[in-house]
Amino acid sequence: MIKGLVLVRYLVKTIQTVTLCLVLAACTLPRGAAVTGEILHEKDSSTPTFQVMPVTRDNLPQIRTWPVTGWSGVYRWPEGTRGPDSPLVQPGDRVDLVIWDSQENSLLTSAMDKKVVLAGLTVSAGGTIFVPYLDEIQIGGQTPDQARRQLQTALKPIVPSAQVQVELVPGRQNSAELVAGVARPGSYPLPDRNHTILSVLAASGGIASGLRHPLVRLIRDGVTYEMRAERLFADASRNILLRGGDKIVVAEDNRYFTALGATGTERLVYFEKEEITALEALSVIGGLTDSRANPKGVIVLRDYDTRQVRSDGRGPLMQQVVFTFDLTSADGLFAARGFQINPKDTVLATESPVTGVQTVVGLLGSLLGLAGRVNTF
Repeated sequence: MIKGLVLVRYLVKTIQTVTLCLVLAACTLPRGAAVTGEILHEKDSSTPTFQVMPVTRDNLPQIRTWPVTGWSGVYRWPEGTRGPDSPLVQPGDRVDLVIWDSQENSLLTSAMDKKVVLAGLTVSAGGTIFVPYLDEIQIGGQTPDQARRQLQTALKPIVPSAQVQVELVPGRQNSAELVAGVARPGSYPLPDRNHTILSVLAASGGIASGLRHPLVRLIRDGVTYEMRAERLFADASRNILLRGGDKIVVAEDNRYFTALGATGTERLVYFEKEEITALEALSVIGGLTDSRANPKGVIVLRDYDTRQVRSDGRGPLMQQVVFTFDLTSADGLFAARGFQINPKDTVLATESPVTGVQTVVGLLGSLLGLAGRVNTF
């Protein structure tokens, strides 16, 4: 019995010593994320290296005027206009001519066959084709019907009764190239000037399955346009007419932000839609960890270019900015719902200071439980 009491006294003194050490060193206990004070303590320095910007409903309109980071900030897409119903003859097209002449002594046809077929005439870079007895005839930029009438007029002095039939086989400049991201890449002729991008995508078998958040890129005259596929499908005004020589690439939208700290996940998170707010970002990554996260310590880290730094309020004061959110108030929630996450941002949920205290209490509970068991001996 005496030995047991001595052991209990020893354990009590040990617990007191351990308790004091744990309380003093609670901030150094292992944990999964930093606490807010550890990250923001530098803001009180005389020479801070980053700007701290609490986000509220009052200053949100100002923040929205700041430069966009991580990408251009908008998808560019050309305006759609209606074109002529017929394709226009372009260099590289093939033209098949059938010339009918009923005269007895025709220069072009025989007595047995009143027609002559000139097949596979390639339109030159200058827009011309060679026709016997006529030499080079300019038909580039015309519709097949306009080219037919011009050829018929040119033949009239030598074959007054000639009738001309024109068949156009589109070449590369009257075709669209589907380069990648579709079921059947290749060159697709444009049967008329009212052939839309959705028509060509459908003809190619549609967007390839398995592409994450597909992005449609259109390369035209040396300029690249792009748009998220879901927006193209949803907005009829975006279903533009294609031009000969257009190139279409369907690729994954690789814009991302990073999730760290006391959240449901720690990883690169790709944008599920064109724009995403801070509150939506937290939802996408599984929210905050109830037992660890500090709802008053949600922050977004962002890097700006040196040229984007301003002193008039229309931009950041420093290149690196820490945006802070207090999700325990309605003001903070509304602000987070309106704050746009930029590509390459870092969304960090800091750890609650209570977590360290809970760890200490858990350790004390274990020690006291041990002492209680010894006391029963």
